[in-house]
Amino acid sequence: MLESRGMTVSELSERVGITRANMSKIKTGDAKALRFSTLDGICSVLACQPGDLIEYVPEVH
Repeated sequence: MLESRGMTVSELSERVGITRANMSKIKTGDAKALRFSTLDGICSVLACQPGDLIEYVPEVH
């Protein structure tokens, strides 16, 4: 999504108002939680819907 918008992780994190480290964790899937306000900011900056960014993958037991 970033590439299609011509944007870097640093630029996105700055525009959303979170640290680059936290944005990198979100991007790589290493974040343990995500605030709705952060998700809202990301969607606003990237002009997308949450479903464009996240996908539910059930755990295999």
